[in-house]
Amino acid sequence: MRLGHGRRAALAITLNFVALAFAISAVSTSYWCEGTRKVAKPFCTGPPVKIKQRFCISFNSSNLNDSRQVLYIFETGEEKFLLKRFHAGIFFTCEQALDMKGFDCRNFADVAPDHEKGVLWLCVVSESLYLGLLFTGGMLMILEQCPCFSIMNKLKLSAFAAMCTALSGLCGMVAHMMFTTIFHLAVIMGPVDWRPKTWDYSWSYALAWSSFGTCMGSAVTALNRYTKTIIEFKYKRRNIEKNLMIKEKMMELDLPEQMWDMYLTASPADQGVPGLPPANGLKPSTGAAYVVEVDSMTEQREAYC
Repeated sequence: MRLGHGRRAALAITLNFVALAFAISAVSTSYWCEGTRKVAKPFCTGPPVKIKQRFCISFNSSNLNDSRQVLYIFETGEEKFLLKRFHAGIFFTCEQALDMKGFDCRNFADVAPDHEKGVLWLCVVSESLYLGLLFTGGMLMILEQCPCFSIMNKLKLSAFAAMCTALSGLCGMVAHMMFTTIFHLAVIMGPVDWRPKTWDYSWSYALAWSSFGTCMGSAVTALNRYTKTIIEFKYKRRNIEKNLMIKEKMMELDLPEQMWDMYLTASPADQGVPGLPPANGLKPSTGAAYVVEVDSMTEQREAYC
């Protein structure tokens, strides 16, 4: 699909701000990873009830201070344990409360191993750089569309925007991989009261990597637009230089100006170049043949003189 300069710029800006929205949504939530923890049920408190409670261990008496009583616990095996859900992000980790209503949250830095907290802070710094560079690239792309700038200044802005967006994508990739590493270490060496039984990546993690992919798409689009413009400039410059060389050659032969215009406006790929009247019974049909004929006529004129 071929897009014009305006549509290509609009596509790059749109991808940039979609990536920024995805990144902010992912960083501000704590659903990068989620799973379950296996914990022992607490004893039920309060007066005894006839209905069996699922979230605590029931016994046959409420007087725990009487040491002469024998307590009978009816839960056995896996019934004595609860599977509490949890979810974790870069900044917070939350776990279901004992009554299974609501979540209790704490800093993820309290869960990470002490000797690996530097990796966590490096992840936070990389994520901050990701957001900052991504926003800067988007602002440069918008500033490039301002009509008060010259073409060369717009090209410079386009190059800086592509560079900032590409660098932000690299920072985001590093941040996501560092969080994955620190989470794996926390699962293995973290506090016993936090280690999960089962876990998997959640929607915020997928959103973060979607942001990275969209960011790189924006960088590639901006860089492709810049490269295409530079190639077009170079192509036009070569054509102008070629036409000027041909015109200078014709001026040395004292040819009429109308013939310059006829030659320079003709397309070299589609049509032949009009030449001089046939010489020696031969009529040139292409630009190359015409130049050869002009050179031969020049030699004849010099020999005659």
